[in-house]
Amino acid sequence: MKVIGLMSGTSADGIDAVLVDISEGVGDFRLLAYVHEPYSDEVRRRIFRLFSPKRGAVDQICQMNFLLGELLARAALEVVAAAGLSPEEVDLIGSHGQTIWHAVDEDSPVRSTLQIGEPGVIVERTGITTVADFRTRDVAAGGQGAPLVSYLDHLLFTQESLNRTVQNIGGIANVTVLPSRQSGGQPFAFDTGPGVMLIDYAASRATGGRWRYDRDGVLAATGQVSGALLEELLAHPYLQKGPPKTTGREEFGVHFGEKVWTRGQELGLGAVDVVATLTALTVESIARAYRDFIPFSIDEVILGGGGSHNPILVRSLAQRLPLTRLLRHEDFGIPGRAKEAIAFAALAYETVRGRPSNLPGCTGASHPVIQGKIVPGRLAIGVQKQA
Repeated sequence: MKVIGLMSGTSADGIDAVLVDISEGVGDFRLLAYVHEPYSDEVRRRIFRLFSPKRGAVDQICQMNFLLGELLARAALEVVAAAGLSPEEVDLIGSHGQTIWHAVDEDSPVRSTLQIGEPGVIVERTGITTVADFRTRDVAAGGQGAPLVSYLDHLLFTQESLNRTVQNIGGIANVTVLPSRQSGGQPFAFDTGPGVMLIDYAASRATGGRWRYDRDGVLAATGQVSGALLEELLAHPYLQKGPPKTTGREEFGVHFGEKVWTRGQELGLGAVDVVATLTALTVESIARAYRDFIPFSIDEVILGGGGSHNPILVRSLAQRLPLTRLLRHEDFGIPGRAKEAIAFAALAYETVRGRPSNLPGCTGASHPVIQGKIVPGRLAIGVQKQA
């Protein structure tokens, strides 16, 4: 099957779209094309409003659900064109959409998660059967609804004799722990804490809004890490909590960034010092998560996400994990930015095959579940092929 994967991540910087040819199973695929469609400043501003319970009015959520559906459909058609194909030659789309709220802690009044990006619009614009809304079934089964990408990580990267992790450093940093086959251990996963989300916020503040992120770690490289502020940040309750656990903007969003910025000013820090300290927070929270929550040594870490292209962050992480070899997805022929979109193409493929695609050891669900909701497209081709 030829399957499109669509992903809009925690950083909400745009849509990653891939087209993959899956032959014998989700671990056996060929990447045909990848495109990144950045959001305009106006669209990004409107998305960020939805992250706030005080500002995310129901009419705005409704409108953005459909607008993001249009943008996701456009990205799908762009990646089809990039592969030199027509929509009629594509079987299926898997769309993650955009998470705007994720409340799955035990103390949440109602454990819930919400992704927008209306799949009905995607189907209407492309004609292609679409699977969306992947996280809800896992949450209903008692899971965290994340990380779902661990399913693909396990298939692609579990090794016979090496203990590996797949460390994504997106807006939030998450890890999939892959014990070697020889050990007989089972994979597990959790969010280690903030990834580049807070760094992005501080970089924007430091440049008066000119930069969306710290390009090549330039700002962090010119700043000084505040040990006092770093220790305050590392005392955050989420970082002390054991897995399974997930987090997001509800914990480490703009409101948290504003508090850190204000605290930095109180301590007399310069703007670049705040960026440097938040970069150190990401590194240290990852390193401490490995120390505290992974009960065996790790031989190789496979890095992905935007943070894997920040040389200051990566160099600092290598110093904190001196006995571990750091690799990137690109070392395995997979573009790092495309990885999560590939995962949702794979999850959609499993859905129409009628197969579970969550790993309870990673999400905390009580049992494996078939994920996602299917919106039939042109002759429901994605489903009919399996009939």
